[in-house]
Amino acid sequence: EVQLVESGGGLVQPGGSLRLSCAASGFTFSNSAMSWVRQAPGKELEWVSGISTRGGRISYADSVKGRFTISRDNAKNMLYLQMNTLKPEDTAVYYCALGWGTSPRGQGTQVTVSS
Repeated sequence: EVQLVESGGGLVQPGGSLRLSCAASGFTFSNSAMSWVRQAPGKELEWVSGISTRGGRISYADSVKGRFTISRDNAKNMLYLQMNTLKPEDTAVYYCALGWGTSPRGQGTQVTVSS
């Protein structure tokens, strides 16, 4: 069974940083591309970033390009999202997802950017 557990969310002021983590199990992590997606209040799910199996291909949504960095550690079955220069519009529940799409995904971690 695929299990994805996100952590690292919280409340941060505009301009601040957070690092999200995703612990993966139940599948061969090193053989799977992974993504981060988010859902802001009242809005549809938005794909944020994706990374190929060994990190050779990385993509970002235009809304986060230059501010967010996705990475992975295949030895630890972990996916990460470093988020810098956070803006109030980044407020959302962040999920890690298997593949380049939006599901399956974990339960999410809340990120709130507010002063």
